[in-house]
Amino acid sequence: MNRRRLFAASLLLAAALGAYPLRVSQNMRDFEVWWTAAVRTSAAQPLFRADDGHYQFKYLPAFAVLAMPLGVLPLPVAKPVWFFLSVALIVALIALSIRLLPEQRRPTWVLAVVAVLVMGKFYARELDLGQVNLVFAVAATAAFVAMKVQQEMLAAALLVLTVAIKPYGVLLLPGLAVRRQRATAVATAIGVGLLLLLPVPLYGVAGTIDLHWSWWQTVTATTPPNLLTPDNISIASMYGKWLGVGTLAVTLATATSLALLGAAAIVFLRRRTVSFPEGLEGSLLLLLIPLLSPQGWDYVLLMATPAVIYLANYQDLLPAPWRALTVVAALTIGLSIWDLMGRAAYSAFMDAAVLSVCAVVLVAALGMLRLRGTA
Repeated sequence: MNRRRLFAASLLLAAALGAYPLRVSQNMRDFEVWWTAAVRTSAAQPLFRADDGHYQFKYLPAFAVLAMPLGVLPLPVAKPVWFFLSVALIVALIALSIRLLPEQRRPTWVLAVVAVLVMGKFYARELDLGQVNLVFAVAATAAFVAMKVQQEMLAAALLVLTVAIKPYGVLLLPGLAVRRQRATAVATAIGVGLLLLLPVPLYGVAGTIDLHWSWWQTVTATTPPNLLTPDNISIASMYGKWLGVGTLAVTLATATSLALLGAAAIVFLRRRTVSFPEGLEGSLLLLLIPLLSPQGWDYVLLMATPAVIYLANYQDLLPAPWRALTVVAALTIGLSIWDLMGRAAYSAFMDAAVLSVCAVVLVAALGMLRLRGTA
């Protein structure tokens, strides 16, 4: 087993060493956005600037503060550092997702291959952009693993970190709240509050308030123009693509989003039927993030890695029709690649919001596992 792992790690490293100088080093545009924000934060400069155009910084000010150590490095040095760290995070995410399982019913290599087959194109896109979704997913999955071993404070700290990385980390907090650990809940609330105060030593109180107001204006102003972007797979985008942006699309998107949250609530209510409910619940919440976030880009689906591994592990316990539907949805997600489909077919595929539908199928499959008392 150790030889297999060493061989797999060697292949991954070789691929990364080849990919970075050939292509990735010329890209990583999103990395440059938050690296620039880290540099600006060091000098207490404004973060949210309209003249940055499409590449505006949209994360919480706390994230820019936390990124300051990387901002100290020159960009030509910082980019490869982040790239190879992200490659390591892919390995960590898959390993943590497997560890999250209450019981492992499939060989490790099978689960890892399934994860790469379904999620591989999103991992590649994440590396190409220099995004931070891998850090978010690793922190979140590690938090639920910490719950598995009763490390409540560690779980709380990791979930607070997810909120610092991307605000929709708040969607994960119910996973901690249902454990009814009062001290942990208080620590989490304090941690989230401290995130808002993190820029104060650099910007002062008034400057920090202004930063958060600028952040809110930036996010709300840039969301509507991105709804119909082909790579947006959110529920809001799905209805916008099908019906056009308007009242009907907004109404249906709101209703569907509430239905998904309702389904998640049912999953939580049925948690007493299994030994470690937090694993599936955390996987479900991570899968919901790109669907519920109005700016849910397709590569954010890499957060579904734990969900994919859960379904691969328990796939044979699903009812036959659901088993087939889940396999089709997963393969559609993984194999819908521009290079394979061609420009016209891929554009039509994304405009039809097929990935959104497939993601909803995976949500339903996870819910079915809980309803059957499997996981």
